[in-house]
Parts: sequence; structure tokens; C-alpha cells
Amino acid sequence: MKRRSCRSTIAIAVLVMASLTFGAAQDERTPGAGEAQAAPYQAPPAAAVRQQGSVIIPDSSVARPEDAGKFAHTFLKIFAPAGRPMASISPDNTFAEYPASIACVYGVGPKYAGCVPANNGKHATGGWGAIALVDAFDTPTAQADLDFFDTFFGLPKAKFTKVIADSSFGTLGGLVASCSGTPPTNSGWGLETALDIEWAHAMAPSAKIILVEACSNSYNDLLYAEAVAGIKVYAAGGGDISNSWGSGEFSGEVGTTDDFFYRYYWQNVTYFASAGDAGLGAAYPSSSPWVVSAGGTTINRDASANFLNESCWAGSGGGVSAFEVWQNPPNILNGMGPWSDYQYELFGQGARQTPDISFDADPASGVWVRYNGSWYVVGGTSVSSPALAGIVNASGQKLGQAPPAGGFYHTGENNLLYSQLNAVAAYKKNFYDVTTGSNGAAAGPGYDNCTGIGSPRGKLGK
Repeated sequence: MKRRSCRSTIAIAVLVMASLTFGAAQDERTPGAGEAQAAPYQAPPAAAVRQQGSVIIPDSSVARPEDAGKFAHTFLKIFAPAGRPMASISPDNTFAEYPASIACVYGVGPKYAGCVPANNGKHATGGWGAIALVDAFDTPTAQADLDFFDTFFGLPKAKFTKVIADSSFGTLGGLVASCSGTPPTNSGWGLETALDIEWAHAMAPSAKIILVEACSNSYNDLLYAEAVAGIKVYAAGGGDISNSWGSGEFSGEVGTTDDFFYRYYWQNVTYFASAGDAGLGAAYPSSSPWVVSAGGTTINRDASANFLNESCWAGSGGGVSAFEVWQNPPNILNGMGPWSDYQYELFGQGARQTPDISFDADPASGVWVRYNGSWYVVGGTSVSSPALAGIVNASGQKLGQAPPAGGFYHTGENNLLYSQLNAVAAYKKNFYDVTTGSNGAAAGPGYDNCTGIGSPRGKLGK
């Protein structure tokens, strides 16, 4: 495919008032038949305090319907706090999440009073094998950004490797990379890269962190990079691959495109993808039955920054796939079926629904990211995918897409997640059931199209 560059500056941005993140989100496509319809917005708890500011959408995150299946965009948004110039912000207050506060909220680090955002060294622990982060374009500052992030927050130094998915890898899955060396830079994707590597490491500090850079944001190059990520994670003994990018769905996603998320490198490898930032509606590759779809929540805090609860983030993607439908007769090459039946109890022989599980994604309860010498507060389901990949990695389940001895392909991680939904004790212990808020589909008990089965609590069952 011909490579197309995104405009390369975060300064060229669309400003949206933060309050809009709690209203109706603009969908990337029209909901299909049988999808959940728009639901009344449910207000967060009265004690919750909303941060004031604006949301900056970098050009890399602008969804263009004509790009579906051709070019992907990031799922990140930048929060600019009111009254504080972007160039002056740093982790010196309690309005954004720290590695310690996130680890406390999600039960993967030491618990402390209120899980208040603080640089207190109470971090997540664990990790095995490798976590690969697939991103487009080159980020020359990736290593320096990650080192600074680790030093500032007192995290262990990451075991970090950068791999360029160029044509030196030959033909992979019928694709050839569009570059033969280092790709160009792009600041929107650069911020995405910094977010991905820093927060995957923060949630699984013992895992190897592998940045795989695609030549461009074309699907040709990103899927090629997905195959390179599989090679590298498999060589590390297994692990997880995170994708904080995507587009609207397209008819060609079923079959050969889905193959890149299970067929080539499956043993002990689990795939994640962000569910999107446009509210109700499925996005790809999140809608592939072979990935764990990562939705978004809002972390609600009181005036003293104590954690209250989580609610559905209005921007979280999620919905019913228009193309990933149940196959009769069964055909593993063409979408949902007995090999990926983790949603059968919920929807029968229906289409794939997203997300599967969620994580903090609201820019107003965003996370600190270090990029190119500056600090940013970042939200979007671009946060969800790498952080959830880190939590699952640190849980040590080592599931992947097929048994270690081979056999039939299967969706190991999603099988585990959904198996607990109706297990009263395990579900309440291992997950937080998000029941307030709406992205166009109201959050409610059990599964919903905003937060999936909920958000994680602890490492058990992940």
C-alpha cells in the first residue's frame, strides 16, 4: 500500500472542552441492527470532583471514515488543565494518575489510603516474557523518555528494545514493509509510543518491553509490524502484544486481516487492541474475536483526591461488529465460531461485541506521560490497551491463542475473563462491575458495550 503521512505536530489540534467528554460522543459509524441504542447519561457520584480544562485531539487521533481498512489512527487525547500552560505541567499535584495510584486502584500494587495520586514508590510488580507495543513511525526519544519516566517515578529500569519493522524481515503474511530503514517521525504517534511503553512497563515492570515501529500508519505496515511483534515476543518465550490504534470496521477485516492476531505467532502470545474513543460503535482491530478489546472508564475522586469508584467514560468505544459474525457452518477463517465462543452465553450465535474489559481512559482522569522532554496528561483507550496488557502479563497466566503443545486455535485470555462473569465470588473479587455512565450504551450490571465485563481488581483471573 502507498504510505500516507499524518500531519506531524500536536500543535495542530482540535480543542474540545473537557465537559464534552461526559456528553454524547460522536460515533465513527452508524450503529447496526441489534446494537444498543443511545441511553440517558448517568451522572457520576455527587461527591466526585471534575477537573477543569480542555481536551486536545492530536491529528494522529482524528478519525477519517475513508481511512477504514487503509490507514489507522491513534486513540489518545491530551488533557490541558485550566489555568496551567501545557509547557508548565508536571507530576506535582493530584489531578492526574501516577503509576502508584493506578496500581492501588486496580489492586496490582500496595494498597494505601484513598489511592491518592502520589509519587510514593508503591508500584505494581511482576511480569514475564515480553510486551510488544506496535506503533507507527519512528520515535527517536523513546529510550530517553522511558528512562526519565522510570527514574522520576522510582520504577525499575525497563529492559527495553526498539525494533523497526522494515523490509529486512522479508515477506510476512503476504505483506512487505514500505520502508527499508528508519521511518519518518510523527509527534502524535510519538506521544502514543511514549504512552504505550511507559504504561506497559509501569504495570509489568519485570517484563521485557519491545517497541515495534511500523514504517507508516497504513494497515499494510501496521499488520506487517504485528507479525514482527509476534516473532519477537515468541522469541522471548511469550507474552503480550498491544495495539492502541485502529479505524472504523471494514469488510476485508474478516479472514486474512484477522490472521495477524492469531495464526502466525500464537503460542503463549495474547493480543490487545483499544476499543476506540468515539463512543458507541465497534472499531477494528478491537472487534477481531482474537484480541482482547480494551474499553475505557473514568476514575472518580473526591475533593481530597481519594478514590471513589469508576464509571463508564462517555468516549469509550464499544458496540456490535458489523462483520465479525457467527459462522454457520463453522469456518475458522471467517470470524466468530466455536473456536471463539466466549460471548456465546451472552449473545448466542451473534456477532462479536466490544469491549471485553476496561481501564481508566477519560482524559480528565488521565495518566502522566513523558514525551520528548515534556510531561503530558493523556487519556483515551490508548491508555487502556498497554496498561491491561501489562496487568495480564504480570498475572503470569501465559495463555495465548493455543495450548503449548499445539492443537486447535483458541482465545485463551478472553475465555478466562468471560468464564468468571457469572461466578459470583470470583467476579466480585477479581473485577469491578462498572454500573454508571454511558457512551451511548448505558453501563449496567454484568456485561455492557461501554466497559465490557468491567475493570480489573488484582491479578487473579487475568
